[in-house]
Amino acid sequence: MDRLQKLLTFLENEPNDPFLKYALATEYWGLKQTDKALEYFEELVKIHPNYTGTYYHLGKLYESLDRKLEAIKIYEAGMKITKQQGDNHAFLELQSVYRIATGFEEDDD
Repeated sequence: MDRLQKLLTFLENEPNDPFLKYALATEYWGLKQTDKALEYFEELVKIHPNYTGTYYHLGKLYESLDRKLEAIKIYEAGMKITKQQGDNHAFLELQSVYRIATGFEEDDD
């Protein structure tokens, strides 16, 4: 059984597990099945908004699909949640991609 099938089987047994949904999203993205990847990432943001790893990857997926405004909004939402949770590492990662997506250059004053 391949990795995708294993993850789908695990999800049948644990349908509310955010890690499994995240793993499926990244697996589908790796397989170039962006519609499925989007479905899982967007579901995670709605149902498990505190699963912070989602925001970075969903934003990057939006950017790869030329959906820059949606990427910026998801980075903003992720920064808000990671800041509330005190997850400084995730906050800084999101802040970095947010600045790039918005055209903010650190040298600009």
